[in-house]
Amino acid sequence: MMPEKRLLDQVREKIRFKHYSYRTEQTYVYWIKRFIFFTMNNPN
Repeated sequence: MMPEKRLLDQVREKIRFKHYSYRTEQTYVYWIKRFIFFTMNNPN
């Protein structure tokens, strides 16, 4: 049984599958990280 992939790894895989540019991949990952940190620090 394979372990589940982490969220950002899944995002990167999907972006690469769609043939987006590397810079686009970096930007998506950056904004997802910011959103996660924001929601963790602001419970409301």
